[in-house]
Amino acid sequence: MTTGDPTDAVLLARGELTVCGRIREASNAALYCTVTHEGREAACVYKPVAGERPLWDFPDGTLAGREVAAYLVSEATGWGLVPPTVLRDGPHGEGMCQLWIETAPDTELLALVDREEPGPGWKAIGFAEVGEGRTALLVHADDERLRRLAVLDAVINNADRKGGHLLPTSDGRLHGIDHGVTFNVEDKLRTLLWGWAGEPLTGEAREVLEALGKALAEGGPLAASLTPLITPAEIDATRARVTSLLASGIHPEPGGDWPAIPWPPV
Repeated sequence: MTTGDPTDAVLLARGELTVCGRIREASNAALYCTVTHEGREAACVYKPVAGERPLWDFPDGTLAGREVAAYLVSEATGWGLVPPTVLRDGPHGEGMCQLWIETAPDTELLALVDREEPGPGWKAIGFAEVGEGRTALLVHADDERLRRLAVLDAVINNADRKGGHLLPTSDGRLHGIDHGVTFNVEDKLRTLLWGWAGEPLTGEAREVLEALGKALAEGGPLAASLTPLITPAEIDATRARVTSLLASGIHPEPGGDWPAIPWPPV
């Protein structure tokens, strides 16, 4: 298991932010920056609360806090799936600041295949239209890193796990980003990582969930850390999702009350 370097969080929280440009693909204001502190410098993403677009199902001004909450839960799992993320003041006010991740471009985690079943090493997501009346099977890699991320998404109730949010690195790690629409009290899980739906959780996942349950208990360290970031009802709902996963012993399956796959999927 791997967690983030605590010095990265210190750098992000205390360093001087310099805005270098805007990430135009982002739906909310996302700024590419450098951060410097005591001789260290790193690239990072800064998302000011003032640049968040209003959403009908999430309170205004809460997305940055949810991003930090997702990082804290990721760290509590010991899987280190979310890059170091802090809430801090910046050039455009308070916002989320997250370490920039350089990806390994040759790593293939998603694919479209012209067959009815996924091949070895792949898990089926569903069929997608590819033009001219044709469909293809969308698949994701049967990768233990993705399976861990699927468990984390179920815990934090991620409503937007797209392919572009998966960042594999050259050292073999996998990071997930963009966790602003998480922790809703209603079931809103939307993800591309449905390949294990209905399958038993791994023994490792059960152990992690048991530890999360203890950390999320009233007065537990994780519950205390989340209190400034999400509401008490959202912490209760997170605790309930962990309990439900342990009780069922399986990866969640898509429900019928909410679109199962985000759009656009990548």
